[in-house]
Amino acid sequence: MNSNSITNGILKAIAILAGVIVGLYFLYTIRTVLIYICIAAIISLIARPLILFLRNKLKFPNTLAVIFTMFLYIGITFGIIGLFIPLITEQSESLSLLQTDKLSASLESTFIEIDKYFKTKDIDILDELKSTDLFSGFSQIPNIVNGIISAFGSISAGLFAVLFISFFFMKDSRLLKRSVLTLTPTGKERKMYDSIEKINGLLSRYFIGLLLQILILFVIYTIVLLIFGINNAVVIALLCAILNIIPYVGPIISGLLLIFLTMTSNLGLDFQSEIVPKTIYVMIGFVIAQLVDNLFSQPKIFSTATKAHPLEIFLVIIIGGILMGAVGMIIAVPSYTVLRVILKEYLSENKIVKSLTKDI
Repeated sequence: MNSNSITNGILKAIAILAGVIVGLYFLYTIRTVLIYICIAAIISLIARPLILFLRNKLKFPNTLAVIFTMFLYIGITFGIIGLFIPLITEQSESLSLLQTDKLSASLESTFIEIDKYFKTKDIDILDELKSTDLFSGFSQIPNIVNGIISAFGSISAGLFAVLFISFFFMKDSRLLKRSVLTLTPTGKERKMYDSIEKINGLLSRYFIGLLLQILILFVIYTIVLLIFGINNAVVIALLCAILNIIPYVGPIISGLLLIFLTMTSNLGLDFQSEIVPKTIYVMIGFVIAQLVDNLFSQPKIFSTATKAHPLEIFLVIIIGGILMGAVGMIIAVPSYTVLRVILKEYLSENKIVKSLTKDI
């Protein structure tokens, strides 16, 4: 091997490394767009069974089936948002009206005591406060308002982008597939096509199973809260059920939230004889719901949808949480499903891959 070959090899390696770095930087720069595409792909996968039902059973034209599904999505989304408004309003009123007279008297008494203390030190708090520019912080109000408006604009733009991309993914289910195949090296298209078909099927079942899990928890929570007369039972149950999307951490958050909302929904009642017993009974119902979910619903739904062993799913979720926190726990199972399918197609002879993918 002469010096020219070595030089060319080094230059080629540097060029490949530079290309990889530039590619990764580009993907990082457009990460928001990639998130929109991922969300739109998930929405289209969940909508796939409904669109097929409308097209095949009810004989809807493809475009009409997609439009009907989109309006159904939008209606459900705004309906859920509308359900939370009364809960937020009620909780705000409950907290704002909670012993305001006692709170005001306590603050006034505290200020008087503080004033007396500093006067013994020859310090007049009132004069000090007058000399202090208390309103200097108000100069930041325009920036705060601009930040809120900017955030609202970003959310609106993101929502529009997701809906727009989702529409075309639903209308042409092969659009994303063709895009991936275009980037696939020559000669590997068939394997990639088979991989995409399996991934679509598995992820569609997974996300539908996730919705079924949330529905089961929602029904149990609603029954428990209605039995004990908790205000806004349906909304609280829906919120706590949705939080279970985050594996392991979500139930803890929903449990704490359930305790808080149960207590604040019964303000005015005697704490020891009414609020505490009712909260305990609600938490017993919550524990029963979690046992049903952890022992029956979740293992059955997830293992059936992804064709993976429950222990695999548990370990994958834990690893996802260690690597990326709550987001990693949410995307762990779908990512692992995609990885298993790709390994099955391209490394089917590997002993470890055979063991992990024997059921798909």
